[in-house]
This record gives sequence, structure tokens and C-alpha cells, in this order.
Amino acid sequence: MVRGSLFAALGGVVITLIEDLVIRKVLDSRGNSTVEVDVHTTNGFGRFSAPSGASTGAHEAVAFPEGKVDLALERFESHVLPKVLGLDAIFQEEVDDVLRETDGTADFSFLGANVAVATSLATAKAASNALSLPLYRYLGGMTANRMPRPFGNLLGGGAHAPGGTVIQEFLSVAQGPTAADSVRANAKAHALVGEALRAKLPKTAIGRGDEGAWTAAIEDELALRLVADACSQIQDELGIPCSPALDMAASEFYRKGEYHYRDRTRSPEEQVAYVTELVDKYHLYAVEDPLEQDDFGGFAELTSLVGDRCLIIGDDLFVTNVDRIRVGVEAGSANGALIKPNQIGTLTDTWMAVDYAHGHGLQTVLSHRSGETTDATIAHLAVAFRCEGIKTGAVGGERIAKLNELIRIEEELT
Repeated sequence: MVRGSLFAALGGVVITLIEDLVIRKVLDSRGNSTVEVDVHTTNGFGRFSAPSGASTGAHEAVAFPEGKVDLALERFESHVLPKVLGLDAIFQEEVDDVLRETDGTADFSFLGANVAVATSLATAKAASNALSLPLYRYLGGMTANRMPRPFGNLLGGGAHAPGGTVIQEFLSVAQGPTAADSVRANAKAHALVGEALRAKLPKTAIGRGDEGAWTAAIEDELALRLVADACSQIQDELGIPCSPALDMAASEFYRKGEYHYRDRTRSPEEQVAYVTELVDKYHLYAVEDPLEQDDFGGFAELTSLVGDRCLIIGDDLFVTNVDRIRVGVEAGSANGALIKPNQIGTLTDTWMAVDYAHGHGLQTVLSHRSGETTDATIAHLAVAFRCEGIKTGAVGGERIAKLNELIRIEEELT
């Protein structure tokens, strides 16, 4: 643990003045080390623990300097503490500017994006706490009253569960009258997929991946059929519309100009045709990263073909970065953007990405990472940013922490 000294405000008490910061090493859901930051103001407290991804985009910020968490803690103590102590937490942009200037790199490779995002979001939470406001209201104002649709990860493989499917995630998007209804519907869909896998593979061990999704060595299209069937059953039994969705994470199986599946390879043109076929055959709600992370043109072609009936979401394509979203907007590459605060490093940068996406007609989906903590902050961000969706799994303690917080927020709004 690293602790800064208290700062005494001159000329009276400012309740949002940052008086103390604490950083500690904690565990994520994989059992790997990450960082958690506490920010104390004169009359408030905020804490955020940073997640880490396994399927990471080549253009996203670096989680830890040289991959070393201990080095990140040392640099927080020597570089962040002296510059952030005494700042006013209510001036979020100033705090985030200091973090960027202190780091001095384009990708937070000196401090580590996890240190930056933990400090940034803990600051916002401390300010909201000092003002006795929930974070979604502090950031989003009185008009922050739209609940995002939960995207539940039911089945998958890729970097989250090696040995499973090639496609990384097969999801359900329940569209219930309330977020609570949708959360429960996605959880039931998860259970239905588990039952279907056990019935189809009675002598095969069925596992779960990093995000709680089922995993088994089955073909991609069989996996999609099982998830689509579960969605249909949810609709029949609960009367709640429920659609399948995919996170293909296509960069993970793109090599030497082709997409490598178990039984064949596909050229970029064939990949566009294949995804188009899946969208129409299974009535997909969304497809995330259907092509490799620099194929703005291929994304644009796919969006022109199916964008009127399906969200084409850029994750590795955009990495929550305004500059890359701008390129995508100009090319017509997608109609949706995944938003991950630790991809870009600060709340201000995250907000800029969301604002630019919304201002140019893109829907946004606030997302967890595969290596998560029990921190529930992204539920507040999804509401504050008026996101179309929130992607945070369907089951598992670190996943339901966000989903249960979403239910609580909805209760406050009704």
C-alpha cells in the first residue's frame, strides 16, 4: 500500500479537494494482480479497481508499464501522488490532464492505463460522494434515465477459453420491459445453454471461460444454434424478446490475410459474406469485431449490407479512441462502438469517445473486461452515458456485481 500525506486547504474547507490517495495491489477474476485506487477528498471517498483484458486490441492503451504491476505502483507513488494531491476532484478534466501529462506517452506505457483509469474514476466517485450524488447522476445529470440493454455472454472460446469455439463470444440480448427483467432472462438463457450442452455432449466435460460463459470443443455454428434456441425459449416462456449476438474477436484468428476457422479459412470477402449470412439466418442483434482490427473498409462493406438490421460494433477497431472512431465514421465502418475505460486510460477520454460516437450516429455499449473485479462502476457509466447496452456477462460474482448495481439504479429511477 502507498499512502499520500494529507493536504490542508487554505482559506476554508473545499469538500471536493483531494487530500489523500491510496493505491494497492488486488486480484482480478483470473487471480492476476491489478490495481485499486482510493481517493479521499475533504468530505468524500471514491474507489475503483481496474480490470484487464485478454483479447486486447493492438491500438489500446498499455495496462501496466513493461507488464509490471509493482513498477506501476512505484510510479504512482513517485509521479502521480505529488501532482494529484491538492487538486479539486470536481475538475475531472484537470485531473485527467495531469495524468496524461505525467505519463507523457500516447498509450500510457509509462504509468500504465490501469493506474490512470483507477485514479481517474476513483476521483469522479469521490467527487460524487462528496456531493451526495450517485455517480450516474453526478456524471449524467437529471436526464440520465435510460437503462442500457444487458448483453449476456452465454457460450464461447477464443482468448477467453482456449479449446472452445473459434468465435470468442455467443451472447443473448434480452429486451425486457425493465433492465431487471433482461438481467434475469439472460441468466436463464445461460442456464438453458448449459442444459443443452450437457444433453448434446453427455460424456464431455463442460467448462466455463473467463467471463462465466460455457465452453466446449464444438463448432461455431452449433454454438450459435444453441444460443439462438435458448433465446427463442426465453421469448416463448417469458414473453421477453431475446436475440443472439456475437463477439467474433476476428483479429484473434486472422493470420496472413485470412480468417482461420477449424475446418477452413476465409478471405476478407468471404468473411463479410459469412457474417452477412449469420446475421440473416439467426437474426443477430449485434456483431462485434467481425473483421480484423484495421479493416475499416471491410467493416464499412458489412455495415452497408446489414447495418439496417444489426449493430456492427467496433471494439479492437476503435479501442475507445476518438481518433480511430473518427476514421471509422468517415469510412462508414460501423454503427456501434464498444466502450472500455481502461482501453483509453481516463474518464475524460472515455467521455469524449462516447460523445463523438453519439454525435455521429453510433450506438455505444459499455463493456467489462475478461479479467474483472467486483467493482460496479461501469453500471453507473452506462446509465450516465445513455448507452444502448452494457456488456458484463450473465453470471459470476464479478459480473453480477455490475448487473445487480444496474437493478439498484433502475429502482432509484422508478
